Amino acid sequence: MSDRYTPDQILGHSDEADGIEEYDNRLPRWWVGLFLFCIAWSPAYAIHYHIVAERSQAGDYDAEMAAAAEKWPQISAEDAANMEITADVLAEGEAIYTTNCVACHAADMTGGIGPNLVDDEWIHGSTKAEITSTITNGVTEKGMPPWGPVLGPEKVAKVAAFVHSKNGT
Repeated sequence: MSDRYTPDQILGHSDEADGIEEYDNRLPRWWVGLFLFCIAWSPAYAIHYHIVAERSQAGDYDAEMAAAAEKWPQISAEDAANMEITADVLAEGEAIYTTNCVACHAADMTGGIGPNLVDDEWIHGSTKAEITSTITNGVTEKGMPPWGPVLGPEKVAKVAAFVHSKNGT
C-alpha cells in the first residue's frame, strides 16, 4: 500500500458498520475554504460584538425588560391596596375570582375545599388588607397557594376588593 492518496478507495469497514461501505474521499475545496474562513472571521466578530458594539445577551435582555416595564407598568402593592373600589374593579375582581378561586371556595363563596368567604367570622382576617395578604402569600399549611406571584398586585387587589365586598352577605 502506498502513501499516495487514491480517491474512491473503499476502506473496508463493512464488518464493523453493519455492511455499510465507506469511501476515503477528500472534502470539497469550497467546504474547506468556508470552514477556514469561519475560523478566521470568528475572533474579529467576537471582538466587534462584545467590545466595539458592547452587545451581549444579558444587555439585550435588560433592554427588552426595560421596554416591557415602560409599555406595561407594574402597579405597586401599596397602590393596589389603596385602589379606588368601583363597579368596574368589582366586576374584574369577580372575573378573577371565577377563573381562579371557584374551584376551592365555590361560585357562591360558601366554601368547599376552602373556607366560607361570606361568613361573619374569618380565619385569617376580614379586612381588605388581611384579605390581600392572604391572597398574596397564601396559606400553604391549609392548601392555599400564594397567588401574588401568579396574579400580580393589581389583580390581587381587585379580587380582594370583590371578596371584601361580599363579606358578611
